[in-house]
Formats: sequence, structure tokens, C-alpha cells
Amino acid sequence: MAITSTVTVRITDELSPTFTSSASKRAYWKLTRRLTSFAYDRLTDREFGIGGKLKATVNPYSYTEVARPEERKSLTDFLVEAGDFVGPDDGGDGGPPRWFSPLECGARAPESPLLIYLPGIDGTGLGLIRHHKRLGEIFDIWCLHFPVSDRTPARDLVKLIEKTVRSEHYRFPNRPIYIVGDSIGASLALVVAASNPDIDLVLILANPVTRFNNFMLQSLLGFLEIVPDGVPSLISENFEFNQGLPLTETFETMLNETDAAQMASGLLGEFFATSSNLPTLMRIFPKDTLLWKLQLLKSASASANSQMDTVNAQTLILLSGRDQWLVNKEDIERLRALPRCEVREFENNGQFFFLEDGVDLVSIIKRAYYYRRGKSLDYISDYILPTPFEFKEYEESQRLVTAVTSPVFLSTLNNGAIVRSLAGIPSEGPVLYVGNHMLLGMELHAVALQFLKERNILLRGLAHPLMFTKKKGSKLPDMQLYDIFRIIGAVPVSGMNFYKLLRSNAHVALYPGGVREALHRKGEEYKLFWPEHSEFVRIASKFGAKIIPFGVVGEDDLFEMILDYNDQMKIPFLKNLIEEITQDSVNLRNDEEGELGKQDLHVPGIIPKIPGRFYVYFGKPIETEGREKELSDKEKAHEVYLQVKSEVEKCMTYLKTKRETDPYRNILPRSLYYLLHGFSSQIPTFDLRDH
Repeated sequence: MAITSTVTVRITDELSPTFTSSASKRAYWKLTRRLTSFAYDRLTDREFGIGGKLKATVNPYSYTEVARPEERKSLTDFLVEAGDFVGPDDGGDGGPPRWFSPLECGARAPESPLLIYLPGIDGTGLGLIRHHKRLGEIFDIWCLHFPVSDRTPARDLVKLIEKTVRSEHYRFPNRPIYIVGDSIGASLALVVAASNPDIDLVLILANPVTRFNNFMLQSLLGFLEIVPDGVPSLISENFEFNQGLPLTETFETMLNETDAAQMASGLLGEFFATSSNLPTLMRIFPKDTLLWKLQLLKSASASANSQMDTVNAQTLILLSGRDQWLVNKEDIERLRALPRCEVREFENNGQFFFLEDGVDLVSIIKRAYYYRRGKSLDYISDYILPTPFEFKEYEESQRLVTAVTSPVFLSTLNNGAIVRSLAGIPSEGPVLYVGNHMLLGMELHAVALQFLKERNILLRGLAHPLMFTKKKGSKLPDMQLYDIFRIIGAVPVSGMNFYKLLRSNAHVALYPGGVREALHRKGEEYKLFWPEHSEFVRIASKFGAKIIPFGVVGEDDLFEMILDYNDQMKIPFLKNLIEEITQDSVNLRNDEEGELGKQDLHVPGIIPKIPGRFYVYFGKPIETEGREKELSDKEKAHEVYLQVKSEVEKCMTYLKTKRETDPYRNILPRSLYYLLHGFSSQIPTFDLRDH
């Protein structure tokens, strides 16, 4: 899959190397410099002509060091727009609860599902203001607004939401309906889901309150009852709490340093940063309204708590790590036990989750693979490409490994020449890359990164299902561990997903050795554990896909295995753990016997070495186009299968031989080269001419 947004320029063969004049040469370089300045634009492919000769294709992933997050509205913007909602006077915001769609939610993708937002205690419906633009690209967004003077009880709010949900489900019965809820809204969402099990709902709940702390509630209510009605306005008018004033600084110190004010800091600290908007806060939260909202929260949370165990909707819980004095941990565990619930924790975030820096709701949904347009998730058509900034974050997560291993990428041109780049990789799919797994699949990230950075190609890797689903109570790793695989397009390995990827002309990475190869034993480095089946050859021929064998070496230069599967099975508690987590997972080779059928999951015991280098070599493509009839024969397909396997082994043998002549195989000479030539320089490797 080639991506067509841009930062840099790739000049195709349509450009003649001969300039007819110095003026045309200057025009060419001027245009090139101009194109490379589009670092933050997301453009589609365009034709830029000099005499009809120049064609430029741009790549958003080439210069990720300049990638930055999209500019978003701030907390101040929230308060300004909230002020427009509530009007200039207390109680100016009248009428019943109502829906609105934010103006900044522009054109969305075809068949986008509906997303409705149920607000927290502020009631404005603007709690997703920092996310409207990106959400609007993939959702139809409706936000619920509670006017300041509204006193609609929880049961009637549930009826209003249910009416909307049922109406939209009737219009589009095959699309899911997303409900994003915050505090009060999260409680209402749970009640709606419990009452409508026949409707396909996806709940995304930030810090849900399902059982209110009665001691806390009574303390707050008691305090508010004794506060005179005019005190908030008096404070606003006479003190204003503008930044830099003595009273402001005193109050900030109290919030930051006083242990007794820990609770108040969590609730008010973020808002106090924009205390010049205190009059707006007073209009949103007049005393009687705040009293009502607390009672509403108590009622909604009690209703949600009583029906929580009946919720069967797909649910994603987002928990902040700080200032969670409202959230009941016991009830979160009850939610975690629901059949279709996943909990994600964000240790550095506070009470106002969706309004905080560093929180990107679209990225969270993408990483969790919670975005779908139909009744079930389609890993191919529902996948959303990473933004340049998401790719930058991914690259940063791998920067240490990349720096330590300094990967060398080689590919083969049509004339058989080996080059140090991915120039031999076809631009258009479908292309199937078949290779070997190193220990723990260490090569995956380096290959995916290089394909995007150098060639603007998204490599869809077929991965083990354990990265996408987890049984309740399983000791398998938390799903968040695999976020980085999912953000760059990993797909659960299955015949159907493989078929659909090739049908969509994708670039697909396949590892026939699977878990057995990635979790090999001592002395089995670079040994293939491929099954006897050759199905991938026949499926590839149906779409005329090119099959590119590749080999990867270098794990033996990075780690030494000291405790493998055989060693661990001799230790009783490790043996029991391996058997338990293997049983919780999916065995993809039930039809295989002996060593090939062993897919037992474990973590090999390894110790690091003085780091060597990774080498990746893509061989010459094997064509299947026009051979569908020929390769439908099992024997013919098996011959190609054995050819691919032999080529993978040849690639590994070539790399193992040639790395012996690489003067920069060890990290010490590589480090010296970096110091002399800069850390952005490409470190040389062995001579490619004598192959």
C-alpha cells in the first residue's frame, strides 16, 4: 500500500537527466527545494511539470524529525466557546437538553459511524473540543448539551439518548454507534448499553463513576449548602484571579503544595491555569446547578452500578492515573471482567482527561483497533494510516534499538544487482515478502520503519492473534504492549485476511516459521521451521502477486540465549506457566506434528552482547502473474514454495558470509564513525561489488 501524503520528493524515471538550458536546471532545483519545504502538509500525489518531464511524489514519513502534532484547541478555547453556550448572564442558557454537531467536524470518510458524546459535569458538550477535527474525519459526531438551568432527571436523559440511538440504528442497522462518555456521561452510557443489548454499541468511557463515594458527596453538598448564593459572583467581580496577582499566586501555591487540597487540585487545578475565564466558570457552575449536577451524578452512577453486569457492548475504559478521587477501583474491576471490555491506564493524566495535552482520542481508538464501520472489524478496510506524528512517536520508541543495531538494508534490482537501499522493491502491489523470523521477531520494527521512511510503503505484517485478543483472566501480556504493531498495520494471520490483503494490492509480510521460529531454541539461529503446506503460493498467484524472499541476520550479534524452552520446561513453575499461557492462546498449527506443531509460548532467557549489526536482504522477485492456472496444481505450487524457501536460506547465507567483511559490524567502530561524521550519517558496510 503506497501512501500519498508528502514531505519529500521522489523523482521518477520520467525526468530526463539532460537539461536543455541552465535556466531549466535552476527551475528544477528551485522546485525541488520548494517541495521539500512542505513538511507539515498532507497532500495527495501531484504533477509538477517542467516541460512535461517532472513528476514528484511526496512522502510524509521521510522527515519525521520535523513532524509535529496537529494544532488543537486549548483549555482556553474550551472556556471561550463554553461562554458562548451559556450566554452573558447566569441562567442565560435555557431550554431542554439538545444535540449539536461541532462546526470544525468537516468532511468525513464514506460510511462513517455515528459518535455521540455525553458530557461530564460541565454539561456543555464541548469536552471533545481538542479532538473534533480528527474525529470528524472518521465519525459523524453529535454532542449532547445540558443547559445551565436544565433539571432533567437521569432517567429522562437516558430516554432521550435511547431515542436517538434507536432512531440512528433503524436508519443504519449495519453500522455501530459509538458513545463517548465522561463521568456523568459514562454512567448514562452504561445504562443505555444495558437497556439496549440488541443495538451494536461501542462505549469509550473516560474515568467512569459507577458508585459515588457517599462520604465525599455529603461533604461537598454540605459545603455548597452553606455557601451564600452571591459568594461566587463576588469573588469573580472583586478578585478576578488573573495570572500574576498576589491572590492568584497564593491560591496556586495552596493547590500545588497543600496535602489537604489534593482533591481540590485534581478538580480545579487545570481550570485555574485559565483563571481569567473565572466568570465563565461561574456561569457554567452556579451554586444551584452544581448542586443539581452532583445529585445527577449520584443518580446516574447508582443506576449504572445496578445494571453494570448486564452490559455486553464493546467497551473501552480510559483511566487516568492522577486525581482519581471519584473513581471506584472495585467497580473498574467489575467492568474489566465484562466479556467485551478493555481497560487502558494513563498514569500521567488527571481528571479532565479529554482536555489534557498528550491525549489523542483517535490514536487511542486506532491503537486499540476499536474503529470499525460495520458489524465486525475488518482489519484491512477499517485500518487508518498513521499520521506523520504518530509515525514519529513509533520511530522514537525504536530509536535506541535502531542506534544500537544500525540496520543494513539490501535489495535486488531487475538486472540482479544488489543495492544498499530498497530501490529493488516494487512500488505497486500486491507484493508478498516471505522471510525468516529472528528471535522474538526483532526484525519487524526495523523493516516496517524503513519501508515507510524510504519508500512510503505500508508493510502489512501477518501477526499472531495473541496481539489482538486476550481471554479474560489470561496471563498473556496486556494488549497495550502490542500497540506499536497495530499502529503500523499488523493483521491477525488467517487465510481470509491474507486473501483480502492481496486483493487490496497491499504489501504483505509473511513468516511461515511463525512462533516456533521466533521462539527458537539454543543453536537454532537462522533455522527455518516452515510447514509443508504451500497455500500462500496459490493464493498469491490468484492476484498475480510478486513473491520476494528475504533473509535477516544479526540476533546472534545482539543476544546470547541462556535459558531456552527446553531449559524452562525442566523448571516446574515455568513449565506450568508456559502450559497455561499456551492454552489461553491460539495454536495455528494443530494439523502439524512434531517440532513444527509446537507453538508453546514462552519468553527465552537472554543476555546482551556487545551490540553487532542487523542485516536485511531482499532477493529478486518471483513472478506469479499469469501463472494462476499452472500454480493451482499442488505439485507446481509446492515447487515454487521450495524455491522461495531456498532463496530465503540463500539470502541468510549471503548475509552471514558478507558480514564477516563489514568493518563496522561492531558498535565501537560505528560509534567512532558517528562522532566523526554526525549521527545522521549512513554508516558504510561490506563491499557489494564482489557478490
